Amino acid sequence: MMDSSSTFSNKKNKHKKPQQLLCSFFARIFGQFFSPSSYKAEANDNLELMDSIEPSIPASVINPEMKGGIRMKLEEAKGEAGDAAGMKRSVKQLHFGGWEEKGEAALEIKRLAKVDARMRRSLAKLGVIPPLVSMLFEAQDDHCRHLAIEALIELANGTFTNKALMVEAGLLVKLPQLMDTLEFSGKQELAVLLVSISSLAKTQFPMASCHIISFLIEMLNTEEVVEEMKVTCLATLYNLSTKLDNTRAIVSSGAVHTLTRLLPNRGASEGALAIMGNLILSAIGKKAIEDDSMVPKALVGTMTWFDKPRCQELAIYILMILAHKSKTQRQKMAGLGIVSLLLEVALLGSPLAQKRALKMLQWFKDEGRSKIGAHSGPQTEITSLSSSPLSGGEPKKCQKAVKQMVMQSLSNNMEAIMRRAHVPENFSSSKSFAASSSSKSLPY
Repeated sequence: MMDSSSTFSNKKNKHKKPQQLLCSFFARIFGQFFSPSSYKAEANDNLELMDSIEPSIPASVINPEMKGGIRMKLEEAKGEAGDAAGMKRSVKQLHFGGWEEKGEAALEIKRLAKVDARMRRSLAKLGVIPPLVSMLFEAQDDHCRHLAIEALIELANGTFTNKALMVEAGLLVKLPQLMDTLEFSGKQELAVLLVSISSLAKTQFPMASCHIISFLIEMLNTEEVVEEMKVTCLATLYNLSTKLDNTRAIVSSGAVHTLTRLLPNRGASEGALAIMGNLILSAIGKKAIEDDSMVPKALVGTMTWFDKPRCQELAIYILMILAHKSKTQRQKMAGLGIVSLLLEVALLGSPLAQKRALKMLQWFKDEGRSKIGAHSGPQTEITSLSSSPLSGGEPKKCQKAVKQMVMQSLSNNMEAIMRRAHVPENFSSSKSFAASSSSKSLPY
């Protein structure tokens, strides 16, 4: 005979089970695990009912993208844990290890520094920069120096703080020590590091630039240095030249002559011209460029590069500053045939080069008029010479008259070409020039 209590319990379960299944059905629809505590207590005695109340997540719900995201997050977590362990180990080896361990640490720091800017800042906070700088100067093995330079290059990438820490660690002050000890390939790697550090010149951070300048000039004067590395050195020198305080040190190092020698090099000419354009803004830089006899010829030669408009514009810009209020410089340029070249640039050059060329043509035209003076029209003196008897001074007077006629013809031709080039009517006005000879007074 069945117990009445058991029978009552079974009846109760039969009445409860449809309600519980209904709750489970709605829970599946709304994506929630709906399991009231009252049902949980009763479901503990019934596994089938338990499954109906708290169903497991179907495998179809977890799509491949979700699986990939979970796997990626796990891998990232493992990678971060590995990076943290590697960072601690590298810092310890760099401070307390031997040269072999320091080399391994530098290699690991290079790898970690490539991750992101946050990692580079973290490494700097752990104090890895000073021992790396010391390793660069104290290591007897070129391989260790090579690893130290590479690690410093990665640490300096995109962070002014790390660059400043390298300068404070004595990298620039100790730079002359490497001039004789570092091998040629190491010097090329060092040039890459210096171009990154030289960006500090655009800030107010104090920097001993004289040591960098001497290193750069030596690299630029070395014939074995490839063009790509010379461009890197020019980029470093350009950053330094943007600060007026460095002009004297750059000029004193003989940079003007070195830059002039690089002008015929089409790959390096733009960088050299840009540096000269910065140097000429100061009185000492302008004087150094004026005193170099190679400068006018090299600049005039660069003006013929119509396939390199930027070089052409920079060359004319420097020539404008040299020729402005300097009759001697204009005479040198005229002797090199700059007038005909300016006419060509005024017609075929870039818009900026055309404006600068036309302005210089105006100067030469005005100078020609001042030479002709009162002899710009038909002269009675020349007419009287034909009727007067020949004298000893007549040939000289005839030559002078012919020269005056040639100058007048040249002036007329220039006016015609300038009109053809659509020059504005007020272009010939020189009122826009200030009294100062600084390049800031130049309109272009």
